[in-house]
Amino acid sequence: MKAVIFDCDGVLVDSEVLAEETLHAHLQAWLPDVDVATELGQALGMTTADILRHLETKSRHALPDDALARVDAAIEARLTRELRAIDGANAAVKAITFPKAVVSNSNRRRVEASLTATGLDAALVDVPRFCADEVSAPKPDPALYRLATQALGAEPRACLAVEDSVAGVRAAVGAGLTVVGFIGAGHHDAHQARRLEEAGAWRVIDRMSELGLLVEQWSARVVLPS
Repeated sequence: MKAVIFDCDGVLVDSEVLAEETLHAHLQAWLPDVDVATELGQALGMTTADILRHLETKSRHALPDDALARVDAAIEARLTRELRAIDGANAAVKAITFPKAVVSNSNRRRVEASLTATGLDAALVDVPRFCADEVSAPKPDPALYRLATQALGAEPRACLAVEDSVAGVRAAVGAGLTVVGFIGAGHHDAHQARRLEEAGAWRVIDRMSELGLLVEQWSARVVLPS
């Protein structure tokens, strides 16, 4: 069986730019000696908790004890007001006839809320979601992708992942999947395509309308035992 697995943030919903702006505002105030913008660009795809821990190690300042709760609340508020689906994501998901799944470094509550708020839940009815709170080590660890492929009953080599971050690409490649990198969300800079390719992405696209052809090309390359 072949399957296509989507990341959520930055692939299905344009949430990363909102999260990054919110993190930047908080962390610049809390860790004034850190180049927050650069560090956030390199930490794209990590969980919020991991980003906070990582940036705190770069500073002589300590984060507030409730830093994660405050950042999460601020991000949730912006997502509620401003979240939109990635252009073309709905059509791209619907056009794929292979079994599908969603694999996200966000917790299940945020993933479900994001898909519902953008109307993408209607295109993903009965499509399983695998979220960071289900594994001990989220992306870039391959555990989430291993969980997803096992639950789908699909060999990793017969699965295609769509990811927007280095952490996500590394996780999928580490689990044995082929990866299409996506750079069409609002948070990417001019160097993201190169980063994704260096992390192991097979192809990189900037429009969801390109995905269908790549799925066809990938499928033709994957020969399963009869």
